[in-house]
Amino acid sequence: MTPGRIPVAVLGAAGYIGQHFVRLLADHPDFEIRSLSGGPRSAAHRLADLWQISAEPPESVADRRIGRTDPARLVAAGVEVVFSALPSGTAGPLEADLARRGLHVFTNAADHRMDPEVPLLVPEVNAPHLTALTRRRPGLLVANANCTTTGLVLALAPILGVTRPAWVSVASYQALSGAGLPGVASLHATDNVVPFIPQEEEKVAAESRRILGRVADGRIRDRALPFLAQCVRVPVRDGHLEAITLKARGRPSREEIVEAFQRFDPLGDRELPSAPRPPVLLRTEPDRPQPVLDRWAGRPERARGMAVVVGRLRWEPPYLRFFGLSHNAVRGGAGGSVLNAELALRLGLLS
Repeated sequence: MTPGRIPVAVLGAAGYIGQHFVRLLADHPDFEIRSLSGGPRSAAHRLADLWQISAEPPESVADRRIGRTDPARLVAAGVEVVFSALPSGTAGPLEADLARRGLHVFTNAADHRMDPEVPLLVPEVNAPHLTALTRRRPGLLVANANCTTTGLVLALAPILGVTRPAWVSVASYQALSGAGLPGVASLHATDNVVPFIPQEEEKVAAESRRILGRVADGRIRDRALPFLAQCVRVPVRDGHLEAITLKARGRPSREEIVEAFQRFDPLGDRELPSAPRPPVLLRTEPDRPQPVLDRWAGRPERARGMAVVVGRLRWEPPYLRFFGLSHNAVRGGAGGSVLNAELALRLGLLS
């Protein structure tokens, strides 16, 4: 154990999001991997034998064996923080049990996202929700949003104040990896677009209203903003592209909208290793953003894949139209949870 680094576990470490957790945490300055666990099919296997997201796993953990997920074993091993990539349905009760035992849980699963006592967090958008809702358990339980929702609210956050939208419409073109491993069957995905992802449109609408809501009397009051979502699966490996349209109540100039995007950097005064600077990049080319070119956007190096790229900005009052692109497995998945934990640490919530 390296002095000063917090011992962590990754649950669901063999899955697509789990492997991204491992990649991001293997040399993290704040956290050190103590335990990797998974389901019956991955248990006892070497991580290197299951690795699929890049050519090689991080050398420091390649020979680690995947264990079974056992809350008592994690406590006995001295784990303090848990990053959960467990599937929805399985995740909920186990994550609640870990938090009751005093472990701090940062989850990518959907089970607790709408729990009124759990922060649904995108730090650049709703950081105050974290401190408002995190003192009700022995351990924290913090959820990150659906991968599509995360890209949407980050793309909207810079311009909400100047446009004051009456409604938001989004059509998402979602990568195959959003379905996890083994993903969408090749015969369904090849030469095809699938215009239905179960519960995705409902999640995008409900989660966006919650994230953009305000804290009142220790609770989150959802933003009264209609979201109209249509979500489809496209034959792209990584990167969710979203076509966003809003009807504005405000009448800013185009220059004011551009300036709002360019100056947006709400975490600029915090030293968060995974925070991209800036978090939203505005492109002026007529054919950007694109998944192949823009999914790994974000600086510094540790924040690669954490920035949202927006482009094709068209302002025809009262309608604003643009595209947003985010890496669904990084910004919308493992990286989002790691950033949530970094913020919690800086706020003194992990002690």
